[in-house]
Amino acid sequence: MDRSFFHHHEEHQRHALVPVCSSSTPRHTNWMLSDVPSDITIEIDGISLALHKFPLLSRCGRIRKLLAQHRNAENIKLELLNVPGCLDSLELAVKFCYGINFEITTTNVAQLCCISDYLEMSEEYSNENLSLRSESYLETVVCKSLEMCIEVLHQCENLLPLADELRIVGKCVDSIASKAYAEQVASSFSRLEYSSSGRLHMNKQVKCKGDWWIEDLSVLRIDMYQKVIEAIRCRGVRPESIGTSLVNYTERLLKRKPSYISPTCEEKVVIETISALLPQEKCTVPVSFLFGLLRFAVMLDCNLSCKLNLERRIGAQLDMATLDDLLIPSSKSSGETLFDVDTVHRILVIFAQHDDSEDGELGYDYDSEGSIDPPSQSALVKVAKLVDSYLAEIAPDGNLTLGKFIAVADTLPGYARVTDDGLYRAVDIYLKAHPGLSDAERKRLCNLIDFQKLSEEATSHAAQNDRLPVQAVVQVLYIEQIKLRNALCCATPEGPQKVPYPSHQVTNGQVLSGQVTPRDNYSNLRRENRELKLELTRMRMRLNDLEKGHESMKQDLHKSSSKKVMSSITKKIGRLSWFRDRSTFRGSASASECSKSFASKHTPRS
Repeated sequence: MDRSFFHHHEEHQRHALVPVCSSSTPRHTNWMLSDVPSDITIEIDGISLALHKFPLLSRCGRIRKLLAQHRNAENIKLELLNVPGCLDSLELAVKFCYGINFEITTTNVAQLCCISDYLEMSEEYSNENLSLRSESYLETVVCKSLEMCIEVLHQCENLLPLADELRIVGKCVDSIASKAYAEQVASSFSRLEYSSSGRLHMNKQVKCKGDWWIEDLSVLRIDMYQKVIEAIRCRGVRPESIGTSLVNYTERLLKRKPSYISPTCEEKVVIETISALLPQEKCTVPVSFLFGLLRFAVMLDCNLSCKLNLERRIGAQLDMATLDDLLIPSSKSSGETLFDVDTVHRILVIFAQHDDSEDGELGYDYDSEGSIDPPSQSALVKVAKLVDSYLAEIAPDGNLTLGKFIAVADTLPGYARVTDDGLYRAVDIYLKAHPGLSDAERKRLCNLIDFQKLSEEATSHAAQNDRLPVQAVVQVLYIEQIKLRNALCCATPEGPQKVPYPSHQVTNGQVLSGQVTPRDNYSNLRRENRELKLELTRMRMRLNDLEKGHESMKQDLHKSSSKKVMSSITKKIGRLSWFRDRSTFRGSASASECSKSFASKHTPRS
């Protein structure tokens, strides 16, 4: 194997490892004055640095005060505690004291600001000291660039709370907020254009380029990110941009699992913080993202306010959700059922109550009077279909109680469902998965269904479904009979006629017929329905025969009329050719005969 590889690997290890020395063996660096004996030892985190008094006394107020307590000692040893930035920051400060040149960058300016404050390297002790130089670089260079501010904020994460007290964090956050707003304004101006009528308008088809900073924020820790989002919101950045940033940050951060912190603990803090940072405006984040946050909140057992906040926001835009969004796994603590039905039920209640809600806590679609707009009919229909699909998905769960199933199904008003086929399917699946239900429970379950809103296929299936209670089947048969009689009335050639109906009555999902028992009523309705179906089939066959005869008559009539036209045209052409040479004579003769006839008819008789 190539020896250069091993040499490079050894050099990398030599630079990467930080030697840890005891207090008796001070650490010397290659830039110190090796020919001058050390007269002071500074210990930090178990590492000793052999240094000299004069360079430190000339610039560090803290070292000067500590040495004043050891005037008579020859070999002075000082221990520094809680040094910001630890050994790396101290080495930079010592280099500055020794006059060693190094470059101030975004990666070390925050450390220099903190260590200069810790060592009191101010103008009081030396001109153009480290504190002045680092703060000047922060204000004149870093705060002019959004990317540099983000990088410095990232470096400040390990320098808290001193970096916050020195206003390093505040300056960077304010600069990021102002520059993000300026980018948004500039991007908005670039999207302005004149229409054909000469009016100035915003071109929405052009992608907004002022949100490039969104991805850069994902490197920040959640506490720093929270400060930035709150600042840009106060500055006036669009809620859509904030929502996009929240989605991007959450997706990236939840994938990172540092070794120094429990992933579960970090994810819980992230979910609770992101939930609190969500914009008040509706539809600024996808509903699937809200459901993802809610899943994590349920799984990690986040605080109650976080869960309720997410549920309210989801309820405001539930019509945009899918079936996969509603399938929230149950937490281990409450896990009787496979999916968290209680959470979905609360979301449905919030959605259904929007029409009479006057709470202005969430700024969702306010009208002029300040109330929340109720969901539209199309939204109700979408949610009703979604709920029916959800019920069919959770119905096979053996631990799902009848009360929870009915509570979810009965949340929406009856007019929300155009057809009850989906609800009937879910009820049938639940009856099949729970064969031990009593007759009263099955009747209670079937009362959810409006059998008049079933399609023909679903009605036929329900009429033969043995899992339904007898009263429900009788009701289905009666409704089917009414539909068949109406179809027969409309199919008769004489037009609609009044057909006598049996004296059945439908009351609370049950069919009553005088004093006839439900079993007899059931058999009678089945027989009458079979007869009506047979009669309807015969009528349809007769109608088809009549339509076929009508078509054949139309074809014969068309053929006969075309033959007559051709024969008449042929005769006229023949006459014209035969009398072509006599046309003048016959024409004059005819004219004279006509004049004589006309004169004889109009001459008065004597």
